[in-house]
Amino acid sequence: MAAERIDPRVAFEMQRAGDVIVDVRTPDEYASGHIAGALNVPIGMLPKGLPDGPVIATCSMGGRGGRAADLLDAAGRTAFTIEGGTKAWQAAGLPIVRGPSPH
Repeated sequence: MAAERIDPRVAFEMQRAGDVIVDVRTPDEYASGHIAGALNVPIGMLPKGLPDGPVIATCSMGGRGGRAADLLDAAGRTAFTIEGGTKAWQAAGLPIVRGPSPH
């Protein structure tokens, strides 16, 4: 079974309700621009480093985020991925920050 793909605005509302967004890119990619509040847990480290509860995985354009969400789903986690990744989030006018911390 595959994790559900969601629209960036749906992900934004889920994040506001307390769900965690996890950016699965490398630390350098993450620092170049990420979703405000997203944790950075590179895909190779999953499922370690994740808080309990639903997880919304993302990357730049959705490929790695989708694979990460599917891996988490297969491991029994409730997981989603943002259709189009961080680029779609930014195109929707949602907050992006630069730097190594989640802000």
